[in-house]
Amino acid sequence: MAILIAGGGIGGLTAALALAHQGVSVRVFEQAAGFEEAGAGIQISPNSSRILHHLGLEDALRPFVFLPEAAQVRHWRHGKTIAQTPLGAAAQSKYGAPYYHIHRADLLRVLVEAAEQNPLVSLHTNARVESVSQNPTSVSLTLGDKTYEGEALIGADGIHSAVRAHLWGKQSARFTGNVAWRALVPRERLPADLIAPNASVYWGPGKHFVHYYVQGGAMVNCVCVVEKTGWDVEAWTHPGSVSELAADFAGWHQNIQQLIAAAVPDSLFKWALFDRAPMAQWGKGRVSLLGDACHPMLPFMAQGSAMAIEDGAILAVCLAKRMGAAGDMASALQRYEDIRKPRTKFVQNLSRRNARVFHLRGAAGFVRNQIAPWAGQQAMDRLYAYDALTPSGD
Repeated sequence: MAILIAGGGIGGLTAALALAHQGVSVRVFEQAAGFEEAGAGIQISPNSSRILHHLGLEDALRPFVFLPEAAQVRHWRHGKTIAQTPLGAAAQSKYGAPYYHIHRADLLRVLVEAAEQNPLVSLHTNARVESVSQNPTSVSLTLGDKTYEGEALIGADGIHSAVRAHLWGKQSARFTGNVAWRALVPRERLPADLIAPNASVYWGPGKHFVHYYVQGGAMVNCVCVVEKTGWDVEAWTHPGSVSELAADFAGWHQNIQQLIAAAVPDSLFKWALFDRAPMAQWGKGRVSLLGDACHPMLPFMAQGSAMAIEDGAILAVCLAKRMGAAGDMASALQRYEDIRKPRTKFVQNLSRRNARVFHLRGAAGFVRNQIAPWAGQQAMDRLYAYDALTPSGD
């Protein structure tokens, strides 16, 4: 029997490819009519790019990625550099893998094509989870009038996970008081050399603005977060307006103003940021969770996709060692959870802390700026040097 994965996003497909790499058959069930990714750009740090390379995707990724030269923090008004850490060749040398910027849709396309070409992976669309049941030897997943049986079920079905709801019931979320924007800006609409080839973030009172190149440098991806009350729609696809975004960042550095003015209106969306505390337990028996289904991240460390990719790699190691042995699947899933939970909890809490740190005002903001170069480097080293390909899966 195969491993069943509910959810065909970045985490679910990476897990499927990692399991197939271990010789395990996988069925992936996506509730949508096709494999599509909402959102815009993401940052793939070395802790996750090494996994994608290990799965043989380096050549397929190359046309779509952009390699930033540095991670840079700048002042919201005058643009002065607060902290800068080299990436590019320096990151490759230090961490053994590159730091990528890529559009979500491009990464998903690479993963889907690799899965389609792998005889151990079976992809299913229009497959909404309706019920889950398990016994000591198998788990069953019902989707419409079809039921599939497997050795284990992994819920990689996102922040509103149906598999998590089956295990633990519906779980409430807390609005953080932050609203995030995303937009794409064609490079050709901007003055030459206006935007440096870096992962840049401007820190300001109650707000911050991130920008970096995607699609091989053809587009600038912007993610902008503003403290607000009175609007708390969580969906990723709520349209925003250029005028509203411009009003939110009035008085900010001229680079920010030019980016907003040049944004493609149809690419502009906003969503409220909700917080979910780390879960005490992920799975039961032959059913467990992965990615946003169990550890949704606020976007203040750029590690949401990276953590899901790491999950997939470690899940594959733990399950491959115990496939086919009666009674061992539950212990394999528990081992996966035991390995992953401390790290994902750390990153969740760090991202939650940064929601406050990025937006500090006055004297607190001044002190933050003094320690930012040291603190940023410490966080990068802890995150990027981690190698999910060599976990203690025994």
